Amino acid sequence: MRTEITDAARAAGRAPEEITLIAVTKYHPVELLDELYALGVRDFGENRHPESRDKANHLHERYSDARLHFIGQLQRNKARQVGRYADCIQSIDRLELVDALAKLERGDHGPLEVAIQLSLDGDSARGGVALDEATALAEAIAAVPTLKLAGVMAVAPLGAETEEAFATARSVGERIRDIVPDATMVSMGMSHDFRSAISQGATHLRIGTAITGNRPDRP
Repeated sequence: MRTEITDAARAAGRAPEEITLIAVTKYHPVELLDELYALGVRDFGENRHPESRDKANHLHERYSDARLHFIGQLQRNKARQVGRYADCIQSIDRLELVDALAKLERGDHGPLEVAIQLSLDGDSARGGVALDEATALAEAIAAVPTLKLAGVMAVAPLGAETEEAFATARSVGERIRDIVPDATMVSMGMSHDFRSAISQGATHLRIGTAITGNRPDRP
């Protein structure tokens, strides 16, 4: 996988070191995290609580440099629970989540990194904020001391021309950096479309089956 990412980065005139690989391990056993860590993976993605909590605890107990990214749709009543263990929540798409996380107690861990999930097709059922509301959401996050805006996250709509979709996400991310200059994360691209994402400036890729093989049935 790293070879393919390197080749795609070079084809786009980019340095492979600019791109962070997030291994998505949904439904896989925690032992797989240890195997991936031994191979050099440091960032892991999960989208369901409490599985994400259990895997975050597993990682944090063993590895000081491992990071757990929560990448699934988030319910308000679970927001603070997830915020206590996640290193980054990439699915902030409405003000009620910002309000919930504003009350988060982080202890000595400092502000929680978050990314704004963008809706590239306007289908709220798939999660994501409308593109014309993203900057207002960024301003709200920037005003909360317990949060640190890392950037944006996006999923290409089904059937969409992926490079065009990802170019839109990149453009919104650039507008958000006018508000928070160090919000440089552009998390987009999965197993089937990571090359398009890299060509459009992705800084983080969320790769599952291309690394882990087919996902097991839900436990």
